[in-house]
Amino acid sequence: MIYKLSPSDLTYLFEGCKYCFNLKAKYQISQPSKPIPGIFSAIAGKQKIFYSGMRTEKFCKELPPGIVEYGEKWVQSTPINFNNSPSSCYIAGRFDLVIKFDDGSFGVIDCKTASPSETKTQMFRRQLQCYVYALENPVPGKLALFPISKLGLLYFEPFGLEQIQEGQQIFKGNLVWHEVKRDDRAFLDFMGNVIGILDSEEVYPHTCERCDYCNSGNSCLAGKPDAFTKGCTCCPWCTYRATMRDIDKGSSAPLAGLKIQDSPLCPICNSQMQKRSGKFGEFWSCQRFPDCRGTRDVRG
Repeated sequence: MIYKLSPSDLTYLFEGCKYCFNLKAKYQISQPSKPIPGIFSAIAGKQKIFYSGMRTEKFCKELPPGIVEYGEKWVQSTPINFNNSPSSCYIAGRFDLVIKFDDGSFGVIDCKTASPSETKTQMFRRQLQCYVYALENPVPGKLALFPISKLGLLYFEPFGLEQIQEGQQIFKGNLVWHEVKRDDRAFLDFMGNVIGILDSEEVYPHTCERCDYCNSGNSCLAGKPDAFTKGCTCCPWCTYRATMRDIDKGSSAPLAGLKIQDSPLCPICNSQMQKRSGKFGEFWSCQRFPDCRGTRDVRG
């Protein structure tokens, strides 16, 4: 089997929930999208326009001399093959910025509006390595750049506002460069582990326990208490849970057999419930506790 994998899925989704990652990679079933404040997309778009064609000496003296050559380009790699698996994968995604240095090499830059931290930088190492591999090993017709000598994150950390005229303000912020050390061997070893997970039918209950999508179930406020058991498809969240359940039923060794369960819905907010133990024994408690304090008797 050939899996299509995106740099963002290998960063966010893989770390967030192995089961949902399996659904996306194997069946092209995506989690219902969460609303993201549009201001972050607006800032990112303006940054890419601002940096286009700019010399590195003007915005980041820690980088070698060069010019911002590309912004938001789609890349796709040739298949990555593995000695211990008949399956392969390829990477497809879109980078933020690429700099062409004066020495002829290139740098891959990811822009973040956030407070810089080494933890964040290490988390995005995998995403940057994906772009490096795709740029140096592209399919015909896609962008090809070689060699990639630098990769890292350029953080924009807002610290204040300035009134420039009536009705207009500007954000002020620090620019902080965090370089990521390139490690091709570690990246390919990681990709081999990913393929091993996709090829197996192992369950990852410890991951699903902290996944909102696996735990919350039917969140449609218009749904009935038995909406999930009947396969409610009135909203993306209900559809996703119903699809997860159907895939489990059709699998000889379900990926999330321990997590897919038709627990009752909260009588107050209609979210899925989970068993808890209290002074008088077990009871059903809303998974949104303490925001919601709905309960049900486990005896029905």
